[in-house]
Amino acid sequence: MQNILSNIIINVNEKLYVKNPETSELGKKIIEKSIILVDEIGFENFTFKKLGEQIGSNESSIYRYFESKHKLMLYLSSWYWGWIEYRMVFATNNILNPMEKLKKAITIVTEKIVDDSSTIHINEAILNKIIITEFTKTLLTKEVDQENKEGFFLVYKRVINRIIEMIIEVNPSYPFAKSLASSIVEGALHQHFLMNHLKTITNCNETISPTDFYTNLIEKTLK
Repeated sequence: MQNILSNIIINVNEKLYVKNPETSELGKKIIEKSIILVDEIGFENFTFKKLGEQIGSNESSIYRYFESKHKLMLYLSSWYWGWIEYRMVFATNNILNPMEKLKKAITIVTEKIVDDSSTIHINEAILNKIIITEFTKTLLTKEVDQENKEGFFLVYKRVINRIIEMIIEVNPSYPFAKSLASSIVEGALHQHFLMNHLKTITNCNETISPTDFYTNLIEKTLK
């Protein structure tokens, strides 16, 4: 699967950038270093000025690619969910048993992420840490309805819709497929956050993963 993924381009909504960062070395460096910097100092403290210092370029050069740090974060989030979707599609494509297919999909969206060496300028393990701590902030804004109309969350919703279809395939009579699927995807991020920061209010730890929890949940819920 790694070789297949290395030949795939993750498409991101064109409205999220001024110039596609994948088309130049500077653009790729902006993506690479922004991921590292946001992880180090947090999104609130992240600025294009600080990013410019990291990449050895002036602030204005970054604005030629992204009009704001919010759009940059939306870009990173969209790229991440696109990468997750490709992994999910390839991992489940040949699985015939509906429950096993669903469990595999849940593993993809809930497991601890390791870096994919085929994407040289993007460290998915670090990007996953950012998604865990920052992704919800891209949704909880006054502009969410308009941004949703613009299609900024399309890939994220597509990941959830794929899981919805698998849940229905396992149990067509289950009445809450949408809520269950969205709770798994969003809840997995929250459980990883709790594991790292608020350990006393989650059962997930070094031996029990969020994947274990959500696999158990669907087996009990959809039987």
